[in-house]
Amino acid sequence: MNPGPTSPNFKVLMSFATTHPFAVGEFRITPLSRAHGAGHHTAVLSIRRGKGSQTHDRVYTFKPEFKTQDSALMYAAAQGRYWLLNPASLA
Repeated sequence: MNPGPTSPNFKVLMSFATTHPFAVGEFRITPLSRAHGAGHHTAVLSIRRGKGSQTHDRVYTFKPEFKTQDSALMYAAAQGRYWLLNPASLA
């Protein structure tokens, strides 16, 4: 049997951390870090636009892995700032 989300033995081994989101115009940029245990962190970036039921949220996960949470958060924040200058960069 393969344990899934409804199985009582299912455990989520990933945790997320975030820095303070920043807003520019109609966009809200949120850098995130996903921990994979044993000192492995992935940078994640959320770019949100709109309000209420008209909210659109794009979430990008980046390939490099980082040894620290802070490094992953700094990378995600830098990618968010770069996206503001060049939106086609994450297309």
